[in-house]
Order: sequence, then C-alpha cells, then structure tokens
Amino acid sequence: MLIKLPIDTKFTQTGEKMNKKLFLSVTIVLVLSMFLAACQTQEPTAATVDCKAESALEAEGAYQVPAPIEGCFNVAFVYVGPHDDGGWSQSHDVGRLYVQENVPGVHTAYVENVAEGVDSEQVTRSLARKGFDMVITTSFGFMDATETVAGEFPDKDFVHVSGYKSNGSNFGNIMGAMEDIKYLAGMLAGSRAKLDGNPKVGYMATFPIPEELRLGNAFALGMAKTCPECTLDVRFIYTWHDPTIEQEAAKSLFDAGAQVVMTGADTPAPAIAAPAGKWAITYDYINNCTLETCLTTMYWNWGPLYAIEVKKSMDGTFAGEPVYFDADSGGLGLYGFMEGQELMPGAKDLPAEDLQLVRDELAKFLSGEKTRFDVFTGPITDNQGNVVLAEGESLRQVDLDCFANAEGAPCADGVGMYWWNQNVIAELP
Repeated sequence: MLIKLPIDTKFTQTGEKMNKKLFLSVTIVLVLSMFLAACQTQEPTAATVDCKAESALEAEGAYQVPAPIEGCFNVAFVYVGPHDDGGWSQSHDVGRLYVQENVPGVHTAYVENVAEGVDSEQVTRSLARKGFDMVITTSFGFMDATETVAGEFPDKDFVHVSGYKSNGSNFGNIMGAMEDIKYLAGMLAGSRAKLDGNPKVGYMATFPIPEELRLGNAFALGMAKTCPECTLDVRFIYTWHDPTIEQEAAKSLFDAGAQVVMTGADTPAPAIAAPAGKWAITYDYINNCTLETCLTTMYWNWGPLYAIEVKKSMDGTFAGEPVYFDADSGGLGLYGFMEGQELMPGAKDLPAEDLQLVRDELAKFLSGEKTRFDVFTGPITDNQGNVVLAEGESLRQVDLDCFANAEGAPCADGVGMYWWNQNVIAELP
C-alpha cells in the first residue's frame, strides 16, 4: 500500500534556502581556491619580494659572484678594489646603495677586488649569464672586457666608468669632470705651499693614461693661480689600490721635499705618510679626509648619476651613450667647501683671498658657468716650452681622453693630453 505523506510547505522552502546558502558557500570556496592557486603560480614581482636582500654568492674561480633576485630589476657592480677601500671603490659602493634605496624595485650586488683584463671579462660575463639586467664596471682597465661582453648579450645593458668607449645601443660610458675639482685643489695646494715657504708639491699618479695626465695638469694649472713659483713633481705607482705602495710613494715625494702631496689612487696614504708640518690632499671618497694632515679630499657622488642610468635601462630608453658630467651635476665635491661642511685645520688658516678665490671658482663650476673646457683654455705652455693652446683656444672632449701621438688616436688631429703643464718638473711617461 502506497501511503502519501502530506507535504510540509514550510520544510520545502527552508530546504531551498539551505541549498542556496550551500551553493553560495561552495562557490566562494572554489573562487578563493582558484585565486590562491593563481597567486602561487604567478611570477614574483618587486612588490612581493625583498629587493634589498643580499644576493646568494657562488664561487666562480677566484671570485664570489652574486645571483640576481627574481622579481626585481637586478644591477651588478664590478669593483677593482675592496668595496670599503676608503677611496674609489667605496665611492661607487655608496652610489650603489643610493640606487638601491632610491629606485623602487631595484636589487643591487657587487663583486670586489676584480683584476683588470681577463678576470674582469669572466666576471662581467658571469653576471650577464646569471640574469643581471644591467652591469656597471668601474675601472679604466675594465673597458675592453665590458665592450666584449656587451656584444655577447644585446638584451642586457652595460655601463663602463672612466673610459671612452660606447656602442650606441647597450654599452654606455660614464665619467665626470674631476678636472674641475682637481683644478680647485691645486689652488689650495699652491696656497698652502706658498704660506709655508716651500714651493714644492707632489702628485702620486696611478697609470700613465690620459686621465691621469689630464687630472695632473688640471691640478698644476690651479696651483699656478695661487703660487706661480710652485712646481709639481710626479710619481707613477702603477696600481689603483695598494696601501703599502701608496704610502711608500707618498713618503718618497715628501722625502724629496714636497710640502703638499695629492693622490690619484684609492687610499688616504698621503695623509697617513705626511710628517708634521706637511700636508696631503686625498681622493675619491667623501669620508677619507679625517687626519689633520689632510687639507681636503676631491670626491665623487655617483648615486644620483647611477640612478639616472638605471632608470633609463628600466624604462627601455638606455641607448649606450657616453655621459660626461661636470660639477653642476652634483656628482663632484671638494671637501670643506660644499654646503654644510667645515674647512679642515690646514685649510682654515690659508689667506682669505685664496679661500675666496676657491669658493668663487667652485660656485661657477656648480652653477654651470664654468666647465672642464674653461680649465683647459689657453694660453697654456708645456714644460718643454711649446705652446699647447693659444689665448682663447680650448681642448675638445676627445683631446681630454687620449694621447695624440698614439697610433690611430681619435685626437690625432688635435692636441690630446700627452703633455705636462709648464710648472710640472716630471718627464712624460
């Protein structure tokens, strides 16, 4: 017998409501599951990773080579010395940290103590192969190696510092007119030597390349403004960074009678080696003029300039161009004379008119009224009595960068930099 039960209308409506709630709940769970699965499989971005984290290091030959961080724009720096050398390499590392702190989504890493030549080529190639988006190599002797690797990785961007080559696509060059600042430092050295009654000044140069002659000549030209009778002796040390060799060379110049010694190398060796009553001018890094024997340091501020190049690479506008900045870029400084800085003890008691001359000339450089070409404007005579530049004539950029007597030199039709100013008592290298 089939028994028909009465239908409970209330029960049926309640069941439909419960079914609808169950369906909605299941749908939400499925959507959330799909979303979470998508989040797990999508590529990490700069917003989901820590781009400021340190890179993992892998041993490759004699070097610890860093790895990029996925999801970040990765920039690697190659240093010729230690990242904390108190000079050239440390100034670049300060610039690296500026980029990492001020350009969102960027991860930076570095390889230090890289030998110029074959080693630098291997390290640069390894960084590109690992996936770094941009590689910045920071020594003159890295130039040819960087050019070679840039040709092998057209999808990566490369910047070389202090050389003169670029390819108009993915290999650029950057350098600044430190000759502006060395010209001013020469004024200080001349003023100090004249005040002390000893007209002998020394220059501890690194390698016999156009850059080192250019900076030595700028220093000599500035020195002549405050001490026309002063002479400049030169020692080449054939290294960028060797604290022992640098101190020995500085001591040699002091022993030979120099009252002030200026360096083109990394460490504050001249200030360390300076005996009582004598003075040093250090180079590259803002914080290396700490001893009372230091008159000033001529320093670099790479961060803002590097940030510009990195942003170009990130947005696809990097074009492998040569960049040569003057003091109005903010990339150069003379310690004790920039805003907020105090003069070092050895500079405080210099004649007021000499200090004002330095300040006036610095203001012209910082405003852009004066540039490196004003430093190298005639009349200039070399130490052999030859007229290098007649009244009103100026060197070209290509002249600043090369020796006109070198085979195939791009400045062969000009003046070049293979000469010493008339107050330099050294022979040409």
